[in-house]
Amino acid sequence: MDKLSLGTLGQHLQTLRQAQGLSLSQLAAAAGIAKSNLSRLEQGNGNPTLDTIWRLAVQLKVPFGTLVAPIAVPLGEDGVEVRLLDQGKDHPQVDAYWMRCAPHTLRRAEPHTPGARETLTLISGTLETGPEGDTRTLSAGESLTFAADGPHLYRTGDSWATLLLSVVYHEEQSS
Repeated sequence: MDKLSLGTLGQHLQTLRQAQGLSLSQLAAAAGIAKSNLSRLEQGNGNPTLDTIWRLAVQLKVPFGTLVAPIAVPLGEDGVEVRLLDQGKDHPQVDAYWMRCAPHTLRRAEPHTPGARETLTLISGTLETGPEGDTRTLSAGESLTFAADGPHLYRTGDSWATLLLSVVYHEEQSS
């Protein structure tokens, strides 16, 4: 992530944390990261993983898209790129993403907030996806909806996979 995007993410993260009355120590402990790492992130430094950003969003009780909304560049690591396309303002909240996975990628995703559901539509390639232990292999044009409030995965074969992904959050989510 470029320096400007890191600074934007850090400022937004700090604003959300302070709005909820959480200290650095409280949020860091709840998200399972070091307080010093959270402090650096809020200062626009560091290199947060997608999992770290997800854990912070879950602990702040906001959708992932709310945390990354101010960032215009795709977020990525280990062969996976994700970009927020749009974020609904209705209830339940719906976030829409573009996602691309490199060949031979295995991405284990952390649980979203309780009640969250994902719907994926594969644009190109093949992709094994779904809750761990209950995955399905998709080909271009196929879709799958599953409960995303438990561990789930995305696994590619010999080619790139490009997909549209939506996450539907339930009423307990704040916007």
